[in-house]
Amino acid sequence: MMLTLETSRLILRPWQDRDRAPFAAINADAEVRQYYYPSLLTSAETDELINEANEQLAQEGFGFLAVERKADGALIGGAGVSRPGQEVPSNFPWEIGWILGRPYWRQGYATEISHRCLDFAWHRLEAECVIGYTSTINHPSRLAMEKIGMLRVEDADFDDITVPEGHILRPHVLYRIDRPVSLSP
Repeated sequence: MMLTLETSRLILRPWQDRDRAPFAAINADAEVRQYYYPSLLTSAETDELINEANEQLAQEGFGFLAVERKADGALIGGAGVSRPGQEVPSNFPWEIGWILGRPYWRQGYATEISHRCLDFAWHRLEAECVIGYTSTINHPSRLAMEKIGMLRVEDADFDDITVPEGHILRPHVLYRIDRPVSLSP
């Protein structure tokens, strides 16, 4: 069975073909993608991301999921728990991430998604900690991570090696949240 997570307002589920065009529109929005590299993605690049996410989900049982609003079935973005990429130093096994379309900002969705993903990480993956990371200048995502209880890891800033040297998005910050004590064995 494929992973599906729910909140009061959202469904996080495997990607479907009907998600391709709306997610491509999100990835083609310069304001949404201002903190990502490369900044804008083509429809083909978005399709590749969706295919990779579904492959990881099929192989590992978790990953980056489509986020659908229950009220109207709108695809609002993508989010999930996955393994950090090669650009992240250290040996952290789990990361949380999200990208939401601009019409869905400032409605509490990132917080709602994050709490559900963390619950999944603690209970299903038995994670001891989860990280998040972003470009140093991405203050909205940094605030969102802090809002869900993540703390910046001092002395853990790093350069994202997938971003060209000298690019404003290369410097990154690392946040983490540890498994709640109440869930420890």
